[in-house]
Formats: sequence, C-alpha cells, structure tokens
Amino acid sequence: MKKLIREIQQCTICVNELNHGVNPVLSAHPNSKIAIIGQAPGAEVHRTGIPWDDKSGQRLRDWLGIDNDTFYDEQKIALIPMGFCYPGKGKSGDLPPRKECAPQWHSQIFSSINQIELTILIGSYAQSYYLRNRKKDSLTKTVQNFSEYLPDTIVLPHPSPRNNIWLKKNPWFAEELLPILKNLTSQVLSLQ
Repeated sequence: MKKLIREIQQCTICVNELNHGVNPVLSAHPNSKIAIIGQAPGAEVHRTGIPWDDKSGQRLRDWLGIDNDTFYDEQKIALIPMGFCYPGKGKSGDLPPRKECAPQWHSQIFSSINQIELTILIGSYAQSYYLRNRKKDSLTKTVQNFSEYLPDTIVLPHPSPRNNIWLKKNPWFAEELLPILKNLTSQVLSLQ
C-alpha cells in the first residue's frame, strides 16, 4: 500500500490540465475500516497536502462525531477523493474532480484494503461513480433514500459551507441521517 500511495502521489496523468500543478492528496492503509470518498481537494488542502484540512473537513468530522486524531488515523479511515488534485476554480465554486483519477487508481487502492466496513460517498460525483444505476435523479433524492444503501454504504451531500442553503432546506438530514451516521461510525470504529 505504501508503494501504491507513493505512486499516486507522483502521478502526473493530468498535469497539463491543472493550472495549480499536481499535488495528489489521499490517505489509506490496508487496515482502514471506513472509506470516505469525496470530490477533490480544495485550494486549502492543495496548499497543505492534508485531506479535508478546511471548513468542509471540520463539518464532516462533526457529522461523523469524531475528533481530528480519529479522522486522520489511516488505520481507521481511508480518505480517497474522486480526483486527487485540486481542479481549480470554476464559475460557481471549484471545478469538478478530474475524471482520470478514479478509473486509474481506485480499484488498486480498494484491492489493497481488506477491512472496509463502511463506505461514505460524499457528493454526486462519488455517488454516480459507485452507485451507478442505484443513484436517484438528484443528490437530494439519493440522500433522502440513504436507507437503501445501508448498512455498508451511506450517502452525504458535500459538507462545504456552500451547502448551508441545502442544509436549511432539508432539516431531515440533521434529524434523521446524521444520528445514524454517527452511530455507524462509532460502531465500526468501536468507539462505543
């Protein structure tokens, strides 16, 4: 796994498409119990090289009910984005994750991890890739139907502050889904 991570961190497949350069950011271990599959690193994560090292990550840790030490323990949690490098800014937020990363690397990563008990799919890119025809017509409908994917998969919107309006429009998310997410996370990590 260490060799594979180094290989990914040296990846330059889409170097010509990234204005900010390549800096693949991920974390995984053969013993990881939870896989968090997000979109792509933001500008802050690109700068620090630490997955989810921003306001989105703070909110995600709160949603999971865990502290930084637990979140960044790669033997507990694998942090695998759909695109490993910061894609740059678009008109309404960051550009989509590069399409090259997941097909190139995800199967190799997950064939090296044999302990995953819970997969958390964050955002429509991860949900489309992994749920395929099981995904609903919209992210909201997919997340509303989260129980269809349990007990080994849970679907979330992106925890970005840009989604504050979505969270206010969908109070059921905090009331119904987040307690289940925290409970599952705690059970899988044996925190109870």
